[in-house]
Formats: sequence, structure tokens, C-alpha cells
Amino acid sequence: MTQAHSTIAVKDDMTIYNAAVQKQTLLDALNTCDELDLDLSQVAEMDTAGFQVLLLTKREAIKAGKAVHLTAHSKAVTEVLDLYNMAGYFGDPMVITAHEHAAGNRR
Repeated sequence: MTQAHSTIAVKDDMTIYNAAVQKQTLLDALNTCDELDLDLSQVAEMDTAGFQVLLLTKREAIKAGKAVHLTAHSKAVTEVLDLYNMAGYFGDPMVITAHEHAAGNRR
């Protein structure tokens, strides 16, 4: 039996060093619920492998008729999603702090 909703806080960096374990953790969590929220606020570093884990999790959710939501995007996550122009694919609102907005305007 699956739960309706679950939340996971990703506490480690989403890099090649953690990708295999994170992939299994997220897919296992997805198998236990219909809707999965991923709190990404503590992700200090993210590389392509971490991005691929998020992409795979979202793709598997869509295939299974489930939902995955990225929440509380850290700066590292936001930068990678922007780099690959994939924020729209995930479809989750990304909150930008006033400090981040000001820093972006100085570039």
C-alpha cells in the first residue's frame, strides 16, 4: 500500500559521489507514495550526475502517473537548473531571495 504524500529532505550534495545512493533512495521513496516532495534547501553542491538523478526521478514519476515536486531550491540547485534551462520541465516555483536577486542584477 502506498501513502498519498511523502517529503524527503536531501541533506547531502548531489554529486557523482552520492548519485548512486541518492538515485536508489529517491526511487524507493517514489515507490511508496503517489506524490513526492524533495526539499533541496541543504544541497550545497550539485553536478551533472545529481541533475540526472532528479531528471530520472521526475521521469519515473511521470511514467508511473505520480508527481515529484522540487521545493526549497538551494542556490546550487537553481544554478544547475538554470544552466540546463530545465526549471520549466520540473514546473515547480523557485523562490529567489532579495539578496540573490540583487546579486543577479550586478552581473
